Amino acid sequence: MTDLSMSQATGQNRTGKIILRWVLYLALGLFALFYLMPLFVMITTSLKSLDEIRTGDLIALPRDVTFDAWRTAWSGACTGIQCEGVRPYFWNSILIAIPAVVISTLLGAMNGYVVAQWRFRGANIIFSLMLFGCFIPFQVVLLPMARTLGIIGIAGTIPGLIFVHVIYGLGFTTLFFRNYYVSIPSELTKAAKVDGAGFFRIFWSIFLPLSLPIIVVTVIWQFTQIWNDFLFGVSFSQAGTQPVTVALNNIVNSTTGVKEYNVDMAAAIIAALPTLFVYVVAGKYFIRGLTAGSVKG
Repeated sequence: MTDLSMSQATGQNRTGKIILRWVLYLALGLFALFYLMPLFVMITTSLKSLDEIRTGDLIALPRDVTFDAWRTAWSGACTGIQCEGVRPYFWNSILIAIPAVVISTLLGAMNGYVVAQWRFRGANIIFSLMLFGCFIPFQVVLLPMARTLGIIGIAGTIPGLIFVHVIYGLGFTTLFFRNYYVSIPSELTKAAKVDGAGFFRIFWSIFLPLSLPIIVVTVIWQFTQIWNDFLFGVSFSQAGTQPVTVALNNIVNSTTGVKEYNVDMAAAIIAALPTLFVYVVAGKYFIRGLTAGSVKG
């Protein structure tokens, strides 16, 4: 083959790759546009007045931007007989999510550390049972959990909801940390034992400092699951302790008279902002953490 024909073939291959790349970018752009269209409609609708919503186009930009719907959704929308907006329920969700995430992450780290590095008889059975618990549907545990909360005396309280989310999330957090810790050489544990380090000293001084990637994964996973939960929130709460998802449902379903779509959209965005913020800020670390412990185990 001559140099001219080789250069032509190389040029054709390069052109084909460029075309394929642009086709791929176009397809990904269309998928992203399709996926983000509902969010665009929610944002634009929340910034419109009711008159503009009734007379305008669904996907059109607002002619006159107004934040009245956001103010109403935050502190004036009715969630039944009370018209306090989502503000008190938003803070309830924070009071539920943060302690539940911290406790379940710490307990999951210790469980994963024990199962992965401190081998004992029955460890695999215990881990398998915890893994099985990850796939039990929410509806199955409602009655036993309600009975347990009643016996303990924390039914209908924020500590009760924290307890529920910690227990239900423990299987997932243990799974994450176990799969990460099995990739850490066991020689580290053996060397620390030789130096006289005990169980907690090894955990706090060696394993926990190495766990930042999987901690990020666990925190994002748990925070998203807890914040977006509706079933546990509506089943195990009462007036004054309901999370923001329950308030959002009440706002949408308790409207009388004119349906305020802009207020509904604003309330939905407010309820979703924390999880959106977490994914925007730490989304790339979530992928890195998932693949960090995938080499072994």
